[in-house]
Amino acid sequence: MVDRYLLRYFLAVIDCGSFSKAAKQVNVAQPTLSVGIAKLEGLLGAALFQRSSKRVHLTDAGSRFATHARRIENEFNLAEAEVLDMKPVRALRLGVISTFPITLVGAAIAAATSTGDEERVQIFGGNERELMQRLSRGQVDVALTIVREDFDRFLREPLFAERYSVAMHARHPLASKKTVAVEDLAETPILVRRHCEVLSESSKHCVEHGVRPFVAFRSMSDDQILALVQSGFGATIMPACYTMKGVVRPLLNGFNLSRRIGLLYSAHAEHLQHGGSATLESFRNRFANPKSFSLIERS
Repeated sequence: MVDRYLLRYFLAVIDCGSFSKAAKQVNVAQPTLSVGIAKLEGLLGAALFQRSSKRVHLTDAGSRFATHARRIENEFNLAEAEVLDMKPVRALRLGVISTFPITLVGAAIAAATSTGDEERVQIFGGNERELMQRLSRGQVDVALTIVREDFDRFLREPLFAERYSVAMHARHPLASKKTVAVEDLAETPILVRRHCEVLSESSKHCVEHGVRPFVAFRSMSDDQILALVQSGFGATIMPACYTMKGVVRPLLNGFNLSRRIGLLYSAHAEHLQHGGSATLESFRNRFANPKSFSLIERS
């Protein structure tokens, strides 16, 4: 029989990424935790982790067991709350792709909180690859990220699709146009979003049209990029969900790339697609009907 404390040790290692940090989280000495993990592996008859000098990684068996361990631990928590006649506080570990405005996420969570539903939300940011890893390891329950049609590793719930377009100051000479050509931007300082998913495609688009733009700034921060656009310093290409007063969003002629944003569910949290999270319901209400977003297409 697998004792609960062994599940807690196992999940702590997944969440913390190392035995030493996991031991601190569950308030035991590292040797104690290591012995517990070894005991769990013995009971299951399979190695759960691949150890390295820097980090531990789940084995295939560990990944499969993690789904069930997470569900069992959640049921333990619910059972304890029921016995103690306490209203359980739901917890949601939410991954958010770094190229989506965190202000929109915060507003959706605040709207969910205002309904009176108690839900403790923990946010993990990251790029698309990092969020996939967290979902695989069970470190997040759900990720708000890019949903690709040819990727079926996780349960998908698309919310909306949006185009990539130019962001420029409202007083830019081209600001009144609905579409602009890349040749027209040849003299405009360009701000490069280094983490942009279509950076290579936008660079290729410029090369194909014989344009070598002047790159005035590079950053991993969309807030910095958008603030400079608002100041009139330059222009950039970014998803349509990024909006700001004084910034207009014409389309780039011949650049028709778009992305689909939605929810990906870790295996242990697939039930959340059918309710149970006020935060996710708020996302559906806001993002599946994005009337406030320009150039966003309904999924």
